[in-house]
Amino acid sequence: MCGIAGIFCIDASRAVDPDQIDRMSAVLRHRGPDEGSRYVSGPVGLGHRRLKIIDLKTGSQPMLSEDGALAVVFNGEIYNFRSLRDQLAARGYRFRTTSDTETILYAYDAFGEDCVRHLRGMFAFAIWNARSSELFLARDRLGIKPLYYSWDGSRFAFGSEIKAVLEAEKHPRRIDLEAVDDYLTYLYVPSPKTIFRDVRKLAPAERLTVSARGLRASTYWDVTFESGDGRSESDYVEELVERVRDSVRAHLVSDVPVGAFLSGGIDSSAVVAFISEILGRPVITSSIGFGERAYDELPYARRMAQLVHADAYEKIVRADAVAILDSLVWHYDEPFADSSMVPTYYVSQVARERATVALSGDGGDEAFAGYERYRFDLFENRVRGWLPASIRGPLFGILGGIYPKADWLPRPLRGKTLLTSLSLTGERGYFRTMTWMDERLRAKIYRPELRRALQGYDPFTVLEPHFARSVGWDPLSRIQYVDMKTYLPDDILTKVDRASMAHSLEVRVPLLDHEVIEFAAQIPPGLRIRGGQGKYIFKKALSGRLPREILYRRKMGFSVPLAAWFRGPLRPVFEGHVLDEGAFVSQLLDPVGVRSLWSGHQRGTHNFATQLWALLVLECWGRRFASSTPNA
Repeated sequence: MCGIAGIFCIDASRAVDPDQIDRMSAVLRHRGPDEGSRYVSGPVGLGHRRLKIIDLKTGSQPMLSEDGALAVVFNGEIYNFRSLRDQLAARGYRFRTTSDTETILYAYDAFGEDCVRHLRGMFAFAIWNARSSELFLARDRLGIKPLYYSWDGSRFAFGSEIKAVLEAEKHPRRIDLEAVDDYLTYLYVPSPKTIFRDVRKLAPAERLTVSARGLRASTYWDVTFESGDGRSESDYVEELVERVRDSVRAHLVSDVPVGAFLSGGIDSSAVVAFISEILGRPVITSSIGFGERAYDELPYARRMAQLVHADAYEKIVRADAVAILDSLVWHYDEPFADSSMVPTYYVSQVARERATVALSGDGGDEAFAGYERYRFDLFENRVRGWLPASIRGPLFGILGGIYPKADWLPRPLRGKTLLTSLSLTGERGYFRTMTWMDERLRAKIYRPELRRALQGYDPFTVLEPHFARSVGWDPLSRIQYVDMKTYLPDDILTKVDRASMAHSLEVRVPLLDHEVIEFAAQIPPGLRIRGGQGKYIFKKALSGRLPREILYRRKMGFSVPLAAWFRGPLRPVFEGHVLDEGAFVSQLLDPVGVRSLWSGHQRGTHNFATQLWALLVLECWGRRFASSTPNA
């Protein structure tokens, strides 16, 4: 795992300032504390910060081809680099290192832009081609590794994090108000936007060529869900076990100590079980707990650790942990309000004390249909089928309007939410499930100026193209696909990358190996969810490896007791930041409306904990990063 950055000036007479490359790299030092270097040649400059994982002695970057015509900076790991290296050697390429970086370099030389199709792993890289005066960039299929860029028509800058790109920018930081609306809606800023108008995300599975002709982008991979190929359940179970075991084995390649996150849930427990089988020795595990029993999974993590005789370490997270909020805001660069970033930050801290690499179970819910919302969505779709839309829409719309609110209940149990969702199309219903800011709340807290600026904009457009691409698929596959294209890369994987890199820890996600994902997408929906049970086939595959109390317990998620914290230790923090007279958010939001949300939460009549957390993060972000007014 590393940090990369660079600049390419289209005008060859404009030389890149080496000091600027150094400044861009310096803000990424946490991603690669072991060493840093740069390559500058006329109009191009590449910077690199290295966290040594493979080929500790000769794998330094930027790395040049033997003739000096190609230069690469790379963040991530290529798990098939040894077999790919053998293929390239058979073509006559001579290798000077044993690193996966050099394999990327010569794969590009051999296959051009299609080199990405030959790579199995997580990656974000940039290759300067002096022969064609082109800069080529690519990001892995699922979006595990990040890459950001800016382009003004004559100068291109990129980096592993937004802060590196900002170091290259000379103009004011202009805030994208649509991105603000997206953030308050989804709790993250979806690709390809960032919170800044002039900085973009390279999307998962996207490759980009920069030249005097401009930018040329294309998508090199996508997943297609099928309804099965007629195989038996036992055949699917057998192949799934082999696919996951093979992926875990590939993800263990390292020249430094490797551990694992262990939450006590199915996915992390599965990864730990396979590591234990493969290595035949105790696994280093790291776990997080909470003082509040309803949120604490430590008993399950301890049970699993005992089962595999793990070398287990743990930490209890309490409300005072939000003291790290300013640090988190700096690491995430743009507003990000998935509160599980707090325990992820701490479990990464625990893991880094004993290992440089940790495997996690992230992606299992998206791959194997583990979220409760999937089951509720299928139920809602069945109900929608009972009545024609011309009757269903008005009927459930009226019922939803008069039904009392019950914010304190889990979202799936709120009658008003359910009735309102049933009045909508399946796509719009799932949009409501995945979002936290409806029209009622917008009207309450958005300033009139913000509402006018957003007139005509609908955050549903984030999900729309993915629903469009999946027309004709079964309902479960459609929402899994939408999650894989949005929530997974922009929330889950962003959270893990920033929280782990804050501690210079490389996190690998074997359940998101693209070969595992492609196979999972072929499993019939009736084997993904059966009898109201999510991850049916995955649980079958793990039977005998995990105890029943872990396999069949109710999913808890990596959640934080925010509602109680805001009525306790977080109360003065919120009031001193968001409710402050000179608050940044007051430029965007109506202070009266915000106070109304706050008061309702304090009285216990509503649970606005998630929305309040989003406002607190936005305030902290604005104080740290915004150098212009939001309306600039």
